[in-house]
Amino acid sequence: MVKQVLTLNQISLKGLERLPRDCYEIASEFSLPDAILLRSYKLQEKDIPDSVLAIARAGAGVNNIPVAACSARGIPVFNSPGANANAVKELVATGLLLGSRGVIEGIDYVKTLGDLTDEAQLNKTLEAQKKQFKGSELVGKTLGVVGLGAIGSLVAEMALTLGMDVVGFDPALSVEAAWRLSSQVRRADTLSALFSRCDYISLHLPVLDSTRGLINAELFSSMRTGTCLLNFARQEIVDEDGLLRALDDGLLRKYIADFPAPALIGRDDVILMPHIGASTEEAEDNCAIMAADQLRDFLESGNIRHSVNFPTLQLDRDSGCRLSVTNENVPKILGNVLSILADENINVTDMLNKSRDEIAYNLIDIGSQPALEVLNRMRSVEGVVNVRLIGDCA
Repeated sequence: MVKQVLTLNQISLKGLERLPRDCYEIASEFSLPDAILLRSYKLQEKDIPDSVLAIARAGAGVNNIPVAACSARGIPVFNSPGANANAVKELVATGLLLGSRGVIEGIDYVKTLGDLTDEAQLNKTLEAQKKQFKGSELVGKTLGVVGLGAIGSLVAEMALTLGMDVVGFDPALSVEAAWRLSSQVRRADTLSALFSRCDYISLHLPVLDSTRGLINAELFSSMRTGTCLLNFARQEIVDEDGLLRALDDGLLRKYIADFPAPALIGRDDVILMPHIGASTEEAEDNCAIMAADQLRDFLESGNIRHSVNFPTLQLDRDSGCRLSVTNENVPKILGNVLSILADENINVTDMLNKSRDEIAYNLIDIGSQPALEVLNRMRSVEGVVNVRLIGDCA
């Protein structure tokens, strides 16, 4: 059966090509789509039809998706962590250079010299004035990286190649991320310890309740005078009042961010970019490919990778039927579901169960196709959110 995927933004063709046209129909308008694929579109719960089985974002952040409402309805939300990591890393490198040298100021000054048509006079003027744009080199300076995931670890490695010393802080560092890190990255035990020892600080954290406003006046007070702060993560991580106070007091030398805010625009000590961290052709292609692959794997096999609200779960597909069951993460629900299959003499050939927070997710391979009445009995079990029959049966 052909599945319908609703796209709510322009999605890279390289990503859409991962969904075979003989199995998928892709359009910007469907009344009852099977899945939604988007980028920055602000999705409301009322915009998600009952037919939707999954939502995938071609990007890392999912603050434009009502994740909690999706969880309550048993809809996994996928993102694309790391797919745009190199693009962001390169923009952070640009930010470091802009924050250390008078590049922007120098360019703006040269634009004022259009009336100097004599080349000798132009060169004389430049030689006399260039000292006001003198900066400092990055070699030997210390960069603090807050958040050492896919992007932060690349930023740390990049800074090391530039000859900088690197200090990292990430209390939630995964084993996989730790393996990616160079042994030259020193660890800070606390954020305040990192802020007190760095010339530059780069933020690479998601927006969570625990990170919203995390960089506040108290942290700024522990920072050494003349520090440059780079934020290519999310605007909400930095408390604006604390930031403005640190800038006004001269404690913070420069703030470089990818998120313009009215109170920051026009300041000489602030460099703002129009949210272009992931705006490269390569990053858009990578994010779209990753999102499409995850959608396809879920729709065709029930497997879950890189979901922000469901557990990671992958079960090799065998012949026969597969059921996916989403339920509240409480005891006895799975047992009640399996007892219904047993009552119908339907053999379970393989099964995998995992949970995340309030959600439990199960893939159950069975030897024969259950009747609709059996599926409905499973759906009626208290605590079951949804039951899906995946694929054809032998």
